[in-house]
Amino acid sequence: MKFRTKIASMVAGVAMTISGAAYAQDWEPNGVLTVEIGFGAGGSTDTMGRVIANVMKEQTGWNIIAENKTGGGGLAMFTGISQRPATGNVIGLGVNMPILINLNRRADQLPFDLDSFAYLGTAARAQLALIARADAPFDTIDEMVAHSKANDGLAIGFGAAPQRLLMEVVNRQTDAGFRFVTTEGEAETQKLLLGGQVLAGFSAGTHIQYLESGDFKMIASANNARHTYAPDTPTFRESGYDAYVDPFFYFATAADTDPVAVAALTEALANAIASDEVAEVVRNAATTETLNLGSDGTRQMMVDGLANIGVLYSE
Repeated sequence: MKFRTKIASMVAGVAMTISGAAYAQDWEPNGVLTVEIGFGAGGSTDTMGRVIANVMKEQTGWNIIAENKTGGGGLAMFTGISQRPATGNVIGLGVNMPILINLNRRADQLPFDLDSFAYLGTAARAQLALIARADAPFDTIDEMVAHSKANDGLAIGFGAAPQRLLMEVVNRQTDAGFRFVTTEGEAETQKLLLGGQVLAGFSAGTHIQYLESGDFKMIASANNARHTYAPDTPTFRESGYDAYVDPFFYFATAADTDPVAVAALTEALANAIASDEVAEVVRNAATTETLNLGSDGTRQMMVDGLANIGVLYSE
């Protein structure tokens, strides 16, 4: 059985290589292919984007460069792509949450919508966890609610607005009385947890070492799926709260790009994301595994995500 599985994997790999070669013969960039990264140099998105661009260049032989295009959490980059001629020579790497929030909050002020792009795939999902100290007197969201009600509130640390909005959904549904403490990110949230200034908070990966050491425990997955490292911990939705925060690193280009070019770009990205080099950098930069939803899956993720943002912002 193991031998047959190995042969099947080899055949699948050969098929992917042949498929990628066929696309490359049908289309290649006219000049330079630019991978625009919607965040500044040195961050996790930038690190992943540059490695993916380099692997694509090695695998395809195309002339590929990576450039940072900062502003508005990717808004400036995707605005430029939506307004640029659809040649397939520029693709963008961004994070879905800032785009979806702005499309929900001020769609009439943006020059694009979800239909302005051809979606190429995802590199990874950031696994966002609701965590607490190991000795916290609760193990589930419902137990957090009960503890908060019994103690005139419970302090929760958050480093980004969607995290608070997710807990506000619980507040609205249960009248839990949660209190919120703004932090500069997961490092500060974890410091406050360890010091007892907050009883729960959010983290997207750096907490795993504390789970392993026994200092923290995970209360719930904030994503729309359970975490790979904590398959027994339920999501907010599974706990009865119909909302989630699901940050994806995703690629897109202009909507009217030739379908042959879109297919070639999608395949080239898929091959690069499947490489060992990209798997390693994703683990190091985002503390998660690679996850490519493909073209159709990425579009559906954005459609579903926009509807979910509406739930987060509902009164």
